[in-house]
Order: sequence, then C-alpha cells, then structure tokens
Amino acid sequence: MTEDAPVPDAGSWSGAVHRLPVRVYYEDTDFTGVVYYANYLKFLERGRTDALRSAGVSHAELLGLDPPLGFAVRKITVTYAAPARIDDALVVETRFGAAKGARLAIAQRVVRGDELVVEAEVEAACIDLDGRPRRLPGFVAERLAAFIAP
Repeated sequence: MTEDAPVPDAGSWSGAVHRLPVRVYYEDTDFTGVVYYANYLKFLERGRTDALRSAGVSHAELLGLDPPLGFAVRKITVTYAAPARIDDALVVETRFGAAKGARLAIAQRVVRGDELVVEAEVEAACIDLDGRPRRLPGFVAERLAAFIAP
C-alpha cells in the first residue's frame, strides 16, 4: 500500500464501543441466502482485530516481540438471535472488558440497524508461538485502558 492509497475502513469508536460495518456477501451465505452460522465467527474476529488495531494494538507488533505473542480465543459463547441475509448491512460492536494476566474479556454483538443478530462473550488469551499463555504486555493494557467498558 502506498502512502497515498486509501486506508480500509477499520470502523470507529463511540465511547467504549467499537463499531465495524460488515456487508453480507454471497460467499457468507448458505443455499438459502442466509448467513452460514460459522461465518459470524469471522465477522466477530474482524471486529476484534480492527478494534484492537484502532486502539493501538496490532497483531504485527505483538508478533515482533521477543518472544512473539498473539491472541487465541480460549472460550466463546455465541447466541444467534436473528438470521442475516445476503446484502444485509451489519455492524459488529466490540467492547473490551477486563484485561488480567494473559486474558482479555470481550463482549460483541452483530446488529442490523436496531435489531440484534448475534451476541458473543469472548475470552481471548495472550500466547507465545508454542501456545503457552503469556501475561499481556504492559503496553497492551495501557493502550486498551481508554476503551475498557466500565
């Protein structure tokens, strides 16, 4: 990407809520035009990644540490409330909760206008390349502090 190239939309913050617009494409749906259930996990992942990035925490930066670090989903609970369909304009809402030790709590919702489509509670763990849990680096907690929901 050159300096003059447009930057992809990574959503925006409103207080402690990050909002990422997502369009439902044909590839996201099953034969009936409804979003295949597992594809919501991809939408949620994009929301978490862009929320982290826009809060100043990039995966590339974490991988550049010694030892290299990353996030892995340790636990996720998903509630499907309504189907989304091809061409729907959705918004992935991401809220960061407690950041303790190696764990980061994240609450997410996918909405279509005012309608709840999917809700998820996520526990992410900071890990090294061998999959062992590692304490969140201090800069991660510092950068996320302004975005932690009360």
